[in-house]
Amino acid sequence: MDMGNQHPSIKRLHEIQKEVKEIEQQVVVFSGLSTDRDYKKLERSLTKQLFEIDSVDTEGKGDIQQARKRAAQEIERLLKELEQNANHPRRLEIEAIFKEAQSLVEREITPFYKGGNCISDEFEEGIQDIVLRLTQVKTGGKVSLRKARYRTLTKVCAVQEIIESGVKQQLSLPLSNDAHPSVSKINSVMCDVNKARGTLIALLMGVSSNDTCRHLSCVLTGLIADLDALDVCGHTEIRNYRKEVVEEINKLQKYLDLEEEADSTQAYDLAQNQSILKIEEIRKKMKEINSLLLKTENAADLFLGSRAELQGLIARLDEVSPGKNPCIREARRRAVIEVQTLITYIDLKEALEKRKMYSEQIAAEHQSHKAVWNVLGNLSQIQQEVISFDGNRTDKNYMRLEELLTKQLLALDAVDPQGDERCKTARKQAVKLAQNILYYLDMKTDEWEY
Repeated sequence: MDMGNQHPSIKRLHEIQKEVKEIEQQVVVFSGLSTDRDYKKLERSLTKQLFEIDSVDTEGKGDIQQARKRAAQEIERLLKELEQNANHPRRLEIEAIFKEAQSLVEREITPFYKGGNCISDEFEEGIQDIVLRLTQVKTGGKVSLRKARYRTLTKVCAVQEIIESGVKQQLSLPLSNDAHPSVSKINSVMCDVNKARGTLIALLMGVSSNDTCRHLSCVLTGLIADLDALDVCGHTEIRNYRKEVVEEINKLQKYLDLEEEADSTQAYDLAQNQSILKIEEIRKKMKEINSLLLKTENAADLFLGSRAELQGLIARLDEVSPGKNPCIREARRRAVIEVQTLITYIDLKEALEKRKMYSEQIAAEHQSHKAVWNVLGNLSQIQQEVISFDGNRTDKNYMRLEELLTKQLLALDAVDPQGDERCKTARKQAVKLAQNILYYLDMKTDEWEY
């Protein structure tokens, strides 16, 4: 229908719907909590549009009433989606983990405020554990959850990097004050840089109420100005020292732009990430090889070719850059395990086939060694089933496979090598294989996604 011939009320509803469409884009990617300022802002904007719709005069006409009703329902849907994004169980899980990180930082940040850079092993292990748990939060492909997870990971990983940078920098800095009059000033600036690290960490983790990013940026800029004013002509060592300190300051300034980086769709929606696309392309090829292998019982040439292809895929995975994103690193790690599992499957199949050719040697083998090989034969069959398995942990087949693997571990535990070193080594390798297959089964069914 020509807009010029439309009823004024219909025109007004179309104008409101256009404004609501713009707000919808912000609602879909909203990654905060219901206490956030942006949440309140979006809620007010949608409520305002709802009032605007209510004020549209239908003049008792059915078509206008229906149009107004549809427009109101759309806003109510967005209000509900906004609330669900902010209160989603996984979003609350991310926030709970982040609060743990905040508590850890508050306890351990004092050395940085004092100008030091000594951090306890407990802190480093605690932060690493938090990164791992955040990486494993299941987003179900929901954009708002991906964004929330990425934002949180970005901050926590930044804290890790800032601390590591401080520890590495300590190895070469500072110089002795006796080297040159300027060294004393550079050393003083370096102490201020260490304090700035503590301030930056506190700001990133939201545990500082006395500082702002703007103020810290001004402080860091002032430190660079102080260093630029120093006369170090003719002193290469001191000039390099000053350069290193300036580079440290520049690194800290980059972390102040993390919020802008976290808004990049390519950063948090990893389905669009180039590294993830490469990993998925490699996994697709791996699945093709997998399908071919599982259909073949005895094909030495196929095994040989497949192994070479799989080793090539490992090399390609090694070339994939995860950047600073632990989720990409985890995706690559899991892909490597998938490929290595197939290589192990081929190796064991070939070993079992070759063993059949030496019946006389087998007859003379130690009984314990024979027992280990019997278990390896069972593991080969179970591994084939595990590789083919495409269910979840509630499936009966999952529980059956888990039980079979546990039985093989118990069987290996019952093997007595009787001092035979060859048998001890074989049993140890078989135990490791069984554990790896069990781990792979768990990994396939843990519902992780990037």
